[in-house]
Amino acid sequence: MNKESNDDIITSTQLWLERAVIGLNLCPFAKAVHVKKQIRYVVSSATTHEELLKELINELELLAESSAEKIDTTLLIHPYVLGDFLDYNDFLDVADETLEELDLAGELQIASMHPHYQFADTQPGDMENYTNRSPYPTLHLLRESSVDKAVAAFPEADQIFEKNIETMKKLGHEGWNKLWKK
Repeated sequence: MNKESNDDIITSTQLWLERAVIGLNLCPFAKAVHVKKQIRYVVSSATTHEELLKELINELELLAESSAEKIDTTLLIHPYVLGDFLDYNDFLDVADETLEELDLAGELQIASMHPHYQFADTQPGDMENYTNRSPYPTLHLLRESSVDKAVAAFPEADQIFEKNIETMKKLGHEGWNKLWKK
């Protein structure tokens, strides 16, 4: 199996961020940190859950110790482990337990994106799943304080999820596929 270069993986992830997350306004908070270059992109070489957990711990500690002006959020991209969505989903419990063990719960949080993301009670091809579909399995490490500030500045933050589902359903599979042909 030929492994893609880390640069190619980051480029694909940035393209997804620009065209889908920012372009479709799936996350109204993403543009500011993208423009300010406050997103840390890390490509994990992990091939096991244990290796990924070690890298996750390192990245959580680094984010907690860094200033928000330097690194506001981290995308820990792990293309060689947890390709199966159910395994990935199970790992999220481990990730949340790790936040607790590091005493970072309430300071940091972990959001999830995966190429085969699927919400409960949906079918794999349902468009609402595409709100969280990234090119590679990715753990998104966020600062609670940054999320709180962004939510306070966005008057309808509680409606983002519903608006995203509506956006994706209007876009449809054909529209989603066109995003990547530009």
